[in-house]
Amino acid sequence: MSTVISFFLTACALAPALLMAGVAVAGRIARISEQQLWRALQAACGAAVMAAVIAAAVAPHGLALPPGLLASPPSQAMTLLVQMLGAVIAAFSARYLQGERGQRRYVSALAGVLASVHVLLLADHWLVLIAAWSLVGAALQPLLCFYPDRPFALLAARKKLLADRAADGLLVSAALLAWSETGSGSLSALWAHVSQHGMGTPLHVCAAVLALAVILRTAQLPAHGWLIQVMEAPTPVSALLHAGVVNLGGFMLIRFAPLLQAAVPARALLLAFGLATAVLAGMVMLTRVSIKVRLAWSTVAQMGFMLVECAAGLYTLAALHLAGHSLYKAHVFLSASATVRQTRQQALHGAAPIAPWSLALAPLLAMAVTLPAATWPGHAAWPWWWGCVLGLAWAPLLWLPGQSAGLPARARHAASGVLMVAGLTAITWLGHRLPLGGGDAPDGVLGMAALAGMAGLYLCLAVLQWRPHALPAWRRWSYAGFYVDEAYTRLALAVGAARWTPVPDTGGRPSPSLPALTPARQ
Repeated sequence: MSTVISFFLTACALAPALLMAGVAVAGRIARISEQQLWRALQAACGAAVMAAVIAAAVAPHGLALPPGLLASPPSQAMTLLVQMLGAVIAAFSARYLQGERGQRRYVSALAGVLASVHVLLLADHWLVLIAAWSLVGAALQPLLCFYPDRPFALLAARKKLLADRAADGLLVSAALLAWSETGSGSLSALWAHVSQHGMGTPLHVCAAVLALAVILRTAQLPAHGWLIQVMEAPTPVSALLHAGVVNLGGFMLIRFAPLLQAAVPARALLLAFGLATAVLAGMVMLTRVSIKVRLAWSTVAQMGFMLVECAAGLYTLAALHLAGHSLYKAHVFLSASATVRQTRQQALHGAAPIAPWSLALAPLLAMAVTLPAATWPGHAAWPWWWGCVLGLAWAPLLWLPGQSAGLPARARHAASGVLMVAGLTAITWLGHRLPLGGGDAPDGVLGMAALAGMAGLYLCLAVLQWRPHALPAWRRWSYAGFYVDEAYTRLALAVGAARWTPVPDTGGRPSPSLPALTPARQ
């Protein structure tokens, strides 16, 4: 009986990847209608969610998987989250793409992305990890190029392909360095080697190269432009990217926490790129008018914050951030039409300006809520640091409208803001009690640098809210993304441009030419 139960639990852990792979293959070779293929995808998603729930429930007790795979509590929790989001995106896509051509190709590619992500989450060997991450990018390309007559979509796909190939090369280099040092391609063997023998020079270089690969995959500066221009793809593809695929970089850092925790130079690299990206992307986002483009810049900034959290040694906080960001971005992209209507109504009636005094008092009030909870068991180290970080992160929730809003409206806004900060603090406290590797404490030097960077970013945001029309030259530079993406865009246009020239639209509309575009400023 125990053998049957073990086989059933192993099948549940592997079921999401196998079911999605089956739908991906069926979409390419099976002679079934598009409606039947959509129903097959949705049925497979439902079955995969059920299997992921069972596997996540028993993951803390261990699961026997084939060699090269490992089911841990974080990976199984991520598997459940990814599959639930995949099921929602699949149901949304079935309605969104009604009447569109290429639905069979879309279903196959979507299922292929989900299958590759599931394998990546279970990977415990360098070969499995590299293959799965490469397959994620390959399966995503048809989704990014779903509309072949849109040059910006093709440009974004090309820029992402270049970044992916560079990241793949870096990941292979990291694998060779680790393999030569430990004599094994197993990631579990790598953790054991670091624990017993410490970090040699090859492993320090491996950690730095791995950090660079994650930086490229998470759309950090200067290779961030593709995530902005991919807004030309269908909306559910944007939701898949921002709620799932881009977040894989954060999971990789959490997965390699035993290696990174002993590699200070690699974490310093993450801190530098993460802080620069978070600050610049946060400021650029304030100048954007398009809802989807503003959300894209928000994702770039959030990925920067996630890198900062991992650089400071806050892997549990990064895992909670990753899960919250995935759910939030999936919701806002799939409900983008409602967001657009709400924004138009606000523009029509005029948004109330923020009270200047609340910009200064908001972080103090937020810290008053977060500091008492920062002394949770197992996290007594630097409680004031935790309270300051969470207070700065959630202070914008306590910004109050000016006098034109009226005292009752400001009181309601303040009460709801305090409740949200208290709720987020409670969720963070509960998250650190889960078996996800809690107990992490901030690194001394890197932690203080991260705190200083967050304080600087909050100061910039507060000044811009206080004087939104000041510094016109800065606003022009910010709207242009500080021209950071220009060089990478020219490289993408020069490398293999003939192979991805836009296909003329069969609907009779003229196809725009690439040389006339200025993609970095879109």
